[in-house]
Amino acid sequence: MIRKILAGVLLVASAMFSPGTSLANPKREFRGAWLHVIGQSQYMNLQQKSTKAVKDYIIGQLDKLQSAGCNAVIFQVRPTADAVYKSELEPWSYWLTGKRGKAPQTDWDPMQFTLEEAHKRGMEFHAWLNPYRVTSTAKEVLPINHVSNKEPHRFVRFNGQILFDPAYQENRDAICEVVDDIVSRYDVDAIHIDDYFYPYPASGMKFDGDNASYAKFGKGMLRNDWRRHNVDLLIEQLHKTIKTRKPWVRFGVSPFGIWRNKSSDPRGSNSSGLQNYDDLYADVLLWAKNGWIDYMAPQLYWTLDMKAAPSRHLAKWWNDNANGVDIYIGQDIQRTMNTPDPGNKDKNELDTKVKLSRQLPNVKGNVWWHGYWLTGNYKGVADSLTNKYQSTLALAPAYGNLSKHPQQVSDLRKLSDDKGIFISWKAPEKGVKHSETDAVKYVVYEFLPGEDIDIEDSAAIIAVTPMTKVLVGDSSSAHELKGHTFVVTSLDRMNRESQPARIEL
Repeated sequence: MIRKILAGVLLVASAMFSPGTSLANPKREFRGAWLHVIGQSQYMNLQQKSTKAVKDYIIGQLDKLQSAGCNAVIFQVRPTADAVYKSELEPWSYWLTGKRGKAPQTDWDPMQFTLEEAHKRGMEFHAWLNPYRVTSTAKEVLPINHVSNKEPHRFVRFNGQILFDPAYQENRDAICEVVDDIVSRYDVDAIHIDDYFYPYPASGMKFDGDNASYAKFGKGMLRNDWRRHNVDLLIEQLHKTIKTRKPWVRFGVSPFGIWRNKSSDPRGSNSSGLQNYDDLYADVLLWAKNGWIDYMAPQLYWTLDMKAAPSRHLAKWWNDNANGVDIYIGQDIQRTMNTPDPGNKDKNELDTKVKLSRQLPNVKGNVWWHGYWLTGNYKGVADSLTNKYQSTLALAPAYGNLSKHPQQVSDLRKLSDDKGIFISWKAPEKGVKHSETDAVKYVVYEFLPGEDIDIEDSAAIIAVTPMTKVLVGDSSSAHELKGHTFVVTSLDRMNRESQPARIEL
């Protein structure tokens, strides 16, 4: 593992001194990537070949994300009321094994495996769930004992899909039970839900599949207000479920990129597209204002100046309407890399979009859609991130009570053996129960002789790791390291940093 971390460190170090490198990369920035499972046949194809094959594939994806400077993976674990993990509540996912309810050939847990591999690399793991979707196409046939067949009144059907009806408390309870099960059994850093609440509008079709539940529960409310209220109830209950179980686990939502158009509401954006509030019945600004969510990752998948939805304007709009939560911009890699930017004479929009995200005070990072375009280096996007925009390591934003900090590491020392020269330290002691201030990762900084010791300088970070030992040179490089200062800090579960400990070689 140490050799793997060193490989990553050396890659970053080489990138930091390559031509075109931006030395202004922030120390704190969320750099996530969505890895979806639905629609991705490689998981089932590799799983049918061997468990090792799919494990190697996941490792390869994480290695490439890490090399490109990403510090978080948002991994889809519940695509259609199913599970890409061991669950007694919902069936194994079709997208993993080729048949809903069919277990993998060998006894393993893809979510646990991916989580552990992400944490080994100092990356966060956000468990991504679709809350309401049960089927994605009309071709899917559910088992006769599926709850949608046993209790059809709890579900709606629209545009070839089956979805939980948000009006039923039983459905909200079922979704929260799934989330509570994940949070209680897995060391996830966040629960992440996407943009699907009530079904997206379809051409020539009007959604009225909730006529019966509206008649039963509407109680005189305007129908659109009632639908929004149903979704509000789920979000509030999910927040309580997560925070009651583990207060440090974040709750994030990735909404469609337009809340409301200015033509519908003077508070809205200069856009003319589909609206969260009116079409999906998702009042995400209310959720932020009420403290029910910890971050928003609006899907600004459009080009900078697209007439109906200019992402340049929408990024600023979300920044101005953050309502106290962090904003991470969802960036579409294909559109970004396919579209020239005449404003700065670039052949793509990447430079402008990254710089814009760093100029807005409430925007704390980006999430790349989708991660497979990034790991596939679509039109050189991974090269650009590796060598410039994410060339230095970054810590994810801290959150919670920022006056709290983890304990400092101790017994910082230099070790040498035939494998090389190491810096090691003793981790702070933990209590019997997990705490938000537990040290779970460590940040290692390196400073050259005579260099100012400045741990706010992102270029000085050489590792972010859960281990307490880092390789800093081969066995013959002791003279080259003489006079170098290494600083180590601990990070807690809420990404808050301890006081530094230092050693000079």
